[in-house]
Amino acid sequence: MHVFPQLRKLEEKYSAELAVVGVHSAKFDAERSTANVRQAVLRYGIEHPVVNDSAFDVWKSYTVGAWPTLMFVDPEGKVIGKHEGEITFDAFDGVLAEMVRQFDERGLIDRRPLSFVTEREKESGAPLSFPGKVLADPTGDRLFIADSNHHRVVVASTGGQVRDVIGSGEAGPADGASGEAQFDDPHGLAMVDGDTLYVADAGNHAIRRVELATQNVKTIAGTGEQATGFHRGGTGTQIALNSPWDVVAARGALYIAMAGFHQLWRLDLATAEVRPFAGSGREGLVDGPPAAAELAQPNGLATDGSRLYFADSETSSVRYGDLDGGGMVNTIVGQDLFSFGDVDGVGDEVRLQHPQGIDVWKGQLYITDTYNNKVKRVSPGERRVVTVVGAGSTGFTDGAAGLAELHEPGGLSVANGKLYVADTNNHAIRVVDLESWEVSTLELVF
Repeated sequence: MHVFPQLRKLEEKYSAELAVVGVHSAKFDAERSTANVRQAVLRYGIEHPVVNDSAFDVWKSYTVGAWPTLMFVDPEGKVIGKHEGEITFDAFDGVLAEMVRQFDERGLIDRRPLSFVTEREKESGAPLSFPGKVLADPTGDRLFIADSNHHRVVVASTGGQVRDVIGSGEAGPADGASGEAQFDDPHGLAMVDGDTLYVADAGNHAIRRVELATQNVKTIAGTGEQATGFHRGGTGTQIALNSPWDVVAARGALYIAMAGFHQLWRLDLATAEVRPFAGSGREGLVDGPPAAAELAQPNGLATDGSRLYFADSETSSVRYGDLDGGGMVNTIVGQDLFSFGDVDGVGDEVRLQHPQGIDVWKGQLYITDTYNNKVKRVSPGERRVVTVVGAGSTGFTDGAAGLAELHEPGGLSVANGKLYVADTNNHAIRVVDLESWEVSTLELVF
């Protein structure tokens, strides 16, 4: 995801000389599905051709060893360069310019325009577009929906009546009044005192504050640019962040799932100081003291006031940091970066697949087991996991919870006996009654 914006700049500047072909070689089973790959192409606005390399044939023939890898192929079809890891526009601008110059001298550049019908052009409009997270306000009868691909936050009643839309809908970093402010792929949402909303603005690598009374939006952490290296933190808007994906408030602070750093961060709401809370920055699953623990793209956060629970997506695990004991990191269920599946049960026998959302209710954790198209309940003390919503198949079906179909649900939020699920690839909010265990789809009325 970090490569796409940089690559898009190169595609725009060298539109007559550079042809890009994306190759998707999946780690998780769910990512091998062409239908799911198509949804990812839509979500990230990709306009070049993408190959679903489900059997790793292209990966092997180009001897690729890491995600992401860029292969440079000259006009005669020869591989002339390889780069592993993330890129910046500035680093590759000069390289491409020199390549173009050299091959122009030999008359090999073909500047005839390439034209494709994009997947986006085949789609009809929907009220929501890939909603990433949802937050239910139990006292104010409000739902806050991160309408991620529309780059805005929708505020609705729990019955679906839209009350406000925060953000202009254009991707960007602008602060200001609601209709002028901009977000870029917003995800996590947190409420403080019923009148202040905090947003993990992932595409802007920033944390935004929304004063709900005035609907004024202000950046309180992040520079608007992705951090290029690790740092120890500092004053909010002077520190570059890296893909903040979720936020939750506790004890006068905002805790941040900093997916791009493989860490959890803490933002002091009184001083605006922001710094790592847990995670060494190495990607993996290692428990222990905060500075030594290893995390892997933490995606969802929840707290009961004593523990900070998180869905650690790339290790397909559910973990927590102890707020009372210096943040010690422990794993409830999950094994490592390449252990995943769909197995309910107890302890080490449990397998999840890229969970993204988490909330706590009556001592139990509810998670979106995203790539398994399910919602599961986790009992932290017993380390017991059971499916509560979802047949496991990809679809869009309401009804009895065990038969209902979801499509890569992202975030979720529990309030007043209802479970609200951001059903990301179905562009919808699903509602689960925790007494009748019936699933319905929230009909938004703008």
